[in-house]
Amino acid sequence: MRKLYFFDTTLRDGEQSLGITLNVKEKMEIANQIVKLGADVLEAGFPASSPGDFESVKVISREVKGITICGLTRCVEKDIELCAEALKDAENPRIHTGMAVSPIHMEKKLRLRPEEVIERSVAAVKLAKRYVSEVEYYAEDAFRSDRSFLVRLFEKVINAGATVINIPDTVGYATPWEFGELVTYVKTQVKNIDRVKVSVHCHNDLGMATANSLAGITAGADQVEGTINGIGERAGNTALEEIIMAIFTQKERYGIDLKVDTREIAATSRLVSLITGVPVPSHKAIVGANAFMHASGIHQDGVLKETGTYEIIDPEIIGLPRNQIVLSARSGRHALKHRMQELGYHLNDKELDRIYQDFLILADKKQEVYDEDLHALMGVGMSARGNIHIKNISVATTGTDSATAAVTLEFQGEEKTDAAIGNGPVDAVFKAIDRITGNRAKLVDYSLKSISKGTEAQGNATVKIEAGGGHYIGRGISTDIIYASAKAYVDAVFKTGEKIVSEQKL
Repeated sequence: MRKLYFFDTTLRDGEQSLGITLNVKEKMEIANQIVKLGADVLEAGFPASSPGDFESVKVISREVKGITICGLTRCVEKDIELCAEALKDAENPRIHTGMAVSPIHMEKKLRLRPEEVIERSVAAVKLAKRYVSEVEYYAEDAFRSDRSFLVRLFEKVINAGATVINIPDTVGYATPWEFGELVTYVKTQVKNIDRVKVSVHCHNDLGMATANSLAGITAGADQVEGTINGIGERAGNTALEEIIMAIFTQKERYGIDLKVDTREIAATSRLVSLITGVPVPSHKAIVGANAFMHASGIHQDGVLKETGTYEIIDPEIIGLPRNQIVLSARSGRHALKHRMQELGYHLNDKELDRIYQDFLILADKKQEVYDEDLHALMGVGMSARGNIHIKNISVATTGTDSATAAVTLEFQGEEKTDAAIGNGPVDAVFKAIDRITGNRAKLVDYSLKSISKGTEAQGNATVKIEAGGGHYIGRGISTDIIYASAKAYVDAVFKTGEKIVSEQKL
């Protein structure tokens, strides 16, 4: 059994591709959950890309322990120096540097000759090595590169001090058999390859990121890179949860000693979806809502007789409990605490008291409170308290295309009320909030979906706004969809000012 290293790039390749700006607190929440999952490396960001990214990598390096913290750079001196500064407090720091190596990238994007790419790559690795002992070199678009050139490049950067060689399929162009062949070629042709770990980093443009990564692992890759829920550039990255469970279900075939805590998979997926505002499709493998549902009569009959007929994974293995206890307003603290523990939440007395109060308010509005509702309460109820409260919302509609909203906020220490007219109730509420807060951010996206079942289900609203060149995600939940939308909008507005917002129930 061999060791496979899991490299999580949710906070770098994942976040960077979404066009959003996560604040430090949100990134810390994800980082701590990735540690609980058991990943070996956390790529915390690209420090040279923005002051915010630099600060996030710096804080994560200082606060998050028990995992290698990695920062991305280009083969640029300033990038590497900033990355080293951001990583200086990390328990186990790694600098991830590299360049594009395919003919089209070198000629059209970099406008460099192959020898110049090698020269700059070697210089970057040597510089990074002065600051940290672990240096990973990525050969961007390696799959479309000339193989003999790739071998020469890898030999040079390994001699310069690289400890990990990353073979990316940057544009998701490979097929599994071709990508496996490339990893085999590198492993057999690079003379000093035994001095480094070989990593694979695949994108999902043709829907084969997971398959390509598994082919690379079978060919001898020591590390696999990916994101939670497969978020990333264009069609996304390799979904780490898919790699983990593919190996888990066939350990003997892969010969890998899996050290990841699979029971943290569902919780990690939920958290990333909640914080990034990117929903998990119902049909998504492993973590989708339908992943363990059986609609066909033939399938239902088989599962009732023997679960192994149609379920290759026990839901409990990824942290999804089988028993479905439904809570109500008559349920006490003990029942709530027990259910929360089954869902993977271990609350202290203070946290339980706060969530219980939110639970009672929700239970008074709904006959039954489902697991999805509890997850939503955790996502909103456990966030830091801010300095704004929604006190009242009143909406009147005229016809089908006009509405007036009056909103009262507790803002800057006093209650303020204003009204606005919009194309509909949500638009009118957003405009009223803008008038009170002075917000000038542009609304980029808005979505609303049901969290659980029935006509009393909570609405989960997600808002994305653009301000100062960055994008900010806001979230809100309520059985009142107008109120849920207002909460999400306020959350996003105040994140533009580096503030975390908490709202008071109506």
